[in-house]
Amino acid sequence: MNLANWLAQTAALTPDRPALFAGETCVADYQTFFQRALAVAGWLKAQGVQPGDRVALFMSNSPDFLIIFYGVWCAGAVVVPINSKLHGKEAAFIISDAGAAVTFGSGALAEALIQAGVSGRVIDTEKDAFEAVTAHRPLMAVADRAASDLAWLFYTSGTTGRPKGVMITFRMLFAMSLCYALDVDPVLPGDAVLYAAPMSHGAGLYNMMHVRVGARHVCPLSGGFDPAEIFSLSAHFGSVQMFAAPTMVQRMTRHARAHGLSGEGLRTVVYAGGPMYNADIIEATETFGPVFVQIYGQGECPMGITALSRHDVADRTHPDRAARLQSVGRAQAAVEVRIGDQQGMPVAPGSHGEIMVRGDTVMPGYWQNAKATADTLRNGWLMTGDMGFIDDAGYVTMRDRSRDMIITGGSNVYPREVEEVLQTDPGVEEVSVVGRPHAEWGEEVVAFVVGHADPAQLDRLCLARIARFKRPRDYIFVQELPKNNYGKVLKTDLRAILRKG
Repeated sequence: MNLANWLAQTAALTPDRPALFAGETCVADYQTFFQRALAVAGWLKAQGVQPGDRVALFMSNSPDFLIIFYGVWCAGAVVVPINSKLHGKEAAFIISDAGAAVTFGSGALAEALIQAGVSGRVIDTEKDAFEAVTAHRPLMAVADRAASDLAWLFYTSGTTGRPKGVMITFRMLFAMSLCYALDVDPVLPGDAVLYAAPMSHGAGLYNMMHVRVGARHVCPLSGGFDPAEIFSLSAHFGSVQMFAAPTMVQRMTRHARAHGLSGEGLRTVVYAGGPMYNADIIEATETFGPVFVQIYGQGECPMGITALSRHDVADRTHPDRAARLQSVGRAQAAVEVRIGDQQGMPVAPGSHGEIMVRGDTVMPGYWQNAKATADTLRNGWLMTGDMGFIDDAGYVTMRDRSRDMIITGGSNVYPREVEEVLQTDPGVEEVSVVGRPHAEWGEEVVAFVVGHADPAQLDRLCLARIARFKRPRDYIFVQELPKNNYGKVLKTDLRAILRKG
């Protein structure tokens, strides 16, 4: 079940169909895409890379990323994509932990690896050495791999320590791809998938289903996220699908409103990776129309836990519309989702607890980390570390990470609930709520706010919508919130700021 066969089959059926784009320029049709991937595979085999060996990619978004990605799979090896925003030393740790013998880096990223003393061979994709790779005698056929074989080694963002390598198998990716068509969005041959978020992460995980149908793969020339560039490319290509973090959706909405744009050509924006507040997604839907779908997943269950359909995101008539919009949707087809207590036992229907998931998109474990695997997988269930509940219709509402829950005076406060209220104030651009140690109450609620808002008005908003004990006792106004390289707010850093006074 080597998913590189999907590329081989598409290249055989529609060899001349445009495949890879750098900006608006087509750089490869599907036949060329496949042949270059086979050349990479042939080169890797000549270097002694065997099936199951790991090959790392420390690259900015580009068509070469996908060529190397599939070249690694054609050789039967395992891809280890690394976020291009990481420091060279952070990437070096991942390469060492994965035991990657070969690493492909682009330009300054390759140089950063060399300066960090990476062991093993580093190929700079922007130098002549890479031309020799793609000109190598191609492998004759895609290597055989089993469904249970490792396909992708995904390293977590490491907000609470060293990142862990999540083992992603071909079966997981196969199930995730089928769930995409069933629960997220049907993929059409005329679609264009736009890679504006890191291809090492969620955006890249969605390449397979688009390869399968022969869609176009568009890499912005900027190599990343730029709202003006996104809108220009969307208008050019039409029928564009893209993955975006909530902060990206917010920036796209602000840019579109400032310049009178409607998102021409955008067909689907899949958002995930952090809390999307109701006020933000309502404004985005009013701006772009019913193009948004939300998914909930983790590296340990990539993109594959729940989905909130475009109908649910856009619906303003259902009696439960606000609650559903605040949810992360319903379980995807390949998994079961339930709510459990600290021991992993199911709780009463409607009760809060930890979100648990099992199914074909769940990892078999962490790379060479038996303890972390045992802590996270219990009796076949993935303990997500996310707190939430499931309503009678099956909609899962995620409150917060278990470690982010605030206990004040013996009562639980879920920061997401408070943030939703504060986010409705027009002067609040971003907000993050954390707990601060309190001698009497254990913890008190504190809100870090980006923007210009009146604390008294924020108090009135809270008192009108949530219990008094959930109201922040302090508002701290900051220029920006600390975030990791995936755009997630680092509440650990905010709590550290509080500890330092």
